[in-house]
Amino acid sequence: MTDRFVSNFTNRLDAKGRVSIPASFRTILAKDGYEGLYVHRTLDLPALDAGGHALRATIDDILARFSPFSDEWELLSTALNGASEVLKVDPEGRIMLSEALKTHAGIGDAVTFVGHGHKFQLWESTRFEAHLEAARTRLRDVKRSLGASLPAPATSGAGT
Repeated sequence: MTDRFVSNFTNRLDAKGRVSIPASFRTILAKDGYEGLYVHRTLDLPALDAGGHALRATIDDILARFSPFSDEWELLSTALNGASEVLKVDPEGRIMLSEALKTHAGIGDAVTFVGHGHKFQLWESTRFEAHLEAARTRLRDVKRSLGASLPAPATSGAGT
């Protein structure tokens, strides 16, 4: 069993607006021991970041890089703490997203849960597919540029 959020899953919202967290993600959250699900809007994508103690620790580490009296600390803390929500997870592993969270991510009747190791993201399904394709395209370009910049492997020249 892994202690990292990996893979992606799409689940539909039920008639009451609840969505089930994938079972493998619930297992990791249970090990983490965080009460509820910590969620905030991503800073630069139409998605939501979610998790427990590991996500909170990452946010605390980021904030610790700045003076608590700096503008940067104030802005980050407002975005990552002040605009966050702690969602209740019901006994069946479902959450109910607020309208503000759904609006930010453009979520309608389905949610795609995307593992990011210490956290996971919640996406509107078609937006996630477009984001994934853009990521793959950019990574292909990075791979090509890395391959072009590496020196050719040395060959043993028999007979030279």
